[in-house]
Amino acid sequence: MPDRRKLLILCAVFMLLLSGCWSSREIEDLALYAGLALDSGQPAPVEKGFEAKGAHYAKRNKIMATIQVVPTKSVGTKDKKEHETQMPYTNVSGSGDSLLEIFRQFSIRLDRPVIGHHLKVIIISADLLRKQNIRQLLDFTLRDNDIRPSTMVYVSEGPAKDTLVSSQANEVPAFHIRGMLRNQSRTSKVLPQVTLSRLDGWTHAKKSFVLQNLVTANGETELSGGGIIKGSTGHWIGALSQEDTQCLVWLRGDGKAGVIKTEDENKEPLTYEIKSVKSKIVPVIKGDHIAFRVELATEGRLMETWSEEATPSTEEFAEEMSGLLEKRLEQMMKTLMRRLQTEYKADVAGFGDKLAVEQPAAWKRLKENWDGVFSTAEITFQYKVKITDFGSFTEEDS
Repeated sequence: MPDRRKLLILCAVFMLLLSGCWSSREIEDLALYAGLALDSGQPAPVEKGFEAKGAHYAKRNKIMATIQVVPTKSVGTKDKKEHETQMPYTNVSGSGDSLLEIFRQFSIRLDRPVIGHHLKVIIISADLLRKQNIRQLLDFTLRDNDIRPSTMVYVSEGPAKDTLVSSQANEVPAFHIRGMLRNQSRTSKVLPQVTLSRLDGWTHAKKSFVLQNLVTANGETELSGGGIIKGSTGHWIGALSQEDTQCLVWLRGDGKAGVIKTEDENKEPLTYEIKSVKSKIVPVIKGDHIAFRVELATEGRLMETWSEEATPSTEEFAEEMSGLLEKRLEQMMKTLMRRLQTEYKADVAGFGDKLAVEQPAAWKRLKENWDGVFSTAEITFQYKVKITDFGSFTEEDS
């Protein structure tokens, strides 16, 4: 009997432990923000209204922070249609010269504490990055234990807060932006993700890098090229086009998808779908002469040709089209390298990383001024485009 009594007491204790955590807080009592947009400092419209009535504090308007709170707090409504059309998020903006202080100001405007455990994306406007370096802007997010190091960072050509607005009734823009990364299997215009942890390492090393660029129009957001952040300053210095971006991905060996489009001898469109890309960067160091040899090879299929005279089933045709595609690829790569070496003078393609691995002594000597060295380095390319098949098509009987 005593053993049975002990067992009952033990079960009762377990039930108490399973009933919940004493320090837990219901999700309805928290303002979970999934997106953070940073823009050049200017009071938000609602702040101007508050300040006009004497609600202000000592600050300089250096940044504007916009958070996307999800889910929207549920409220009772008699109108079912009104409930169905309610946006599943709320955007709140504030300005100042301290991101932490701006977040604390949200606490005297919202009825729930702001929590960053589920922050998915951070978007910074290029305009702000011209004025402030990225390390300063993200210092708070890198220190805050609530924010995960896996949070993704983007740059925006227009106002960053506009990327957190959607014309789709049931869409949360922060989730949508993060989900677009899944399309890397379809196109190399989607850059590999840049997380807070990766960015932290780059900024400490004063290494130049590229962030995926976002553009918005009519309530929709598109991944469009990349913004270059200069390692020595931490500032945005320019942008790469969509075509430049996919070339960069192929060069770095980060992607295995995309298309190369050119024209045949009849000036008709000719489109090649990439199925695999191999990139090999070889440093060639002779004294003070720095050079690189790049071998770029791709295999894929000819998926579209508008020429009615083409006979896309012959080996001769494949060789001829491969030559045209190689010339087009060469043009694209020359444009990218001109922008990186001459226009921006920033190595975001990984040449320095390759040198550090294969020639550590040379890298140690050159790394302090690597972007400058890279801008004058001799870089030669070898291209190989192989058409493996012509897709599915039906030839008419002759």
